[in-house]
Amino acid sequence: MKVAVEILTGTLFYIEVGNDATVADLKKEIGAQQKLPQDRLILFLDNKQTRLISSEDQGDGATLVDCGVRDGSHIYLFFDPVDLDESSDQSWPHYSCLEQASLSNRGQKGEGI
Repeated sequence: MKVAVEILTGTLFYIEVGNDATVADLKKEIGAQQKLPQDRLILFLDNKQTRLISSEDQGDGATLVDCGVRDGSHIYLFFDPVDLDESSDQSWPHYSCLEQASLSNRGQKGEGI
């Protein structure tokens, strides 16, 4: 199956994986093609509900088909933030990935943050 993957910067690329591929397989392919750390990748499927691609039971071992991914699916790629230790500057705001996506969408639509 071939899927479109989009990073928040607007970069769109395509990944081809087998029909029995797992979430881990897709992350591995994305990491190799885009030279990204696969352990920090968070994937969201663009469908009517825009949901996280992962199975609560199997995590990255879940098959893409079980997560609702089909040939031609559009996937949004986010990054898990690096953990900050206690001694780092805590004055910076910390947002979850969903909050970051929401803020990014508001900025693209010309709304204030």
